[in-house]
Amino acid sequence: MNIIDTILWPIKWVVELILVAFHELWSFIGLDPNAGLTWVLSIVGLVLVIRAALIPIFVKQIKSQRRMLEVAPQLKKIQDKYKGKKDQFSREAMSRETMELYKKTGTNPLSSCLPLLLQMPIFFSLFSVLHNAQTGVVGVGLLNPALSKSFGTSSLFDIAPLHLAISTAGGNNPAVIVIAIIMIILMTGSQFITQLQIMSKNQSAEMKASPMFKQQRILLYLLPLVFAFSGYTFPLGVMFYWLVSNFWTMGQQFLVIRNMPTPGSEAALQRESRMAKKAQRRGFSIIEDEPLTVDDVKTNTQRIQPVNKNRAKKTGNKK
Repeated sequence: MNIIDTILWPIKWVVELILVAFHELWSFIGLDPNAGLTWVLSIVGLVLVIRAALIPIFVKQIKSQRRMLEVAPQLKKIQDKYKGKKDQFSREAMSRETMELYKKTGTNPLSSCLPLLLQMPIFFSLFSVLHNAQTGVVGVGLLNPALSKSFGTSSLFDIAPLHLAISTAGGNNPAVIVIAIIMIILMTGSQFITQLQIMSKNQSAEMKASPMFKQQRILLYLLPLVFAFSGYTFPLGVMFYWLVSNFWTMGQQFLVIRNMPTPGSEAALQRESRMAKKAQRRGFSIIEDEPLTVDDVKTNTQRIQPVNKNRAKKTGNKK
């Protein structure tokens, strides 16, 4: 066992635990234990559990991004200070001042990549589990020989084996090619939409002027190439994990941008507008479309006492 297998061993054990647990659940409900659909749904369940467990880390990522936004003007001052200076002393001074700023404000530019970095061992563990099942290797945990064989030989709709990729024998299987191409398109589209909504709606003017924004623009068009390559080489089972994870990310970002947008961004202005309209609707009368006041409420709720005719006459005579 090499060092990578040693590091991935506990993760693979957890992956097998969740995978087998969902497989047993779907089998108990009545699905065919050896069907590819059952294993695909088990992979979907694995994604939901993993991504739900990463929500606290995602919240920390948002907070770190907000702090990065706050220090963006100071970071730009440092960059402008050493702009055009390419000597070793200036580069070291710029790097030192930048690190001091990060340390002083408690920010970390790598925190935005933390959820993705934490998912990579899980991704490779799932790839290893599927590869081992394909070659008849028993899992490290609950994936016993029978389940390992079932997973490794399962096919989606009995025509597309989950362990095949286009680069392997799946290139001779039209069903594998078609399903893989569809998933590549969906993966690319979901990732593009996720990144685009961040850049177009959830960036302040200061952030758009920073070098980080330029890096995000590069990733916006670079990631589709990554998915195209991965879709060619990775088995269908692994691609299902990646696809569902992308959909989760897209939905999660939509909720964050709508409810917790970056201050000063277009999404923040839209949220303020929605909140103002909602407050306006709550404070206005439905019939007259005029604001209700405390006096109006007292007037409408005050009981009108009946007045006797004789009493009314006496009151008139007194006047």
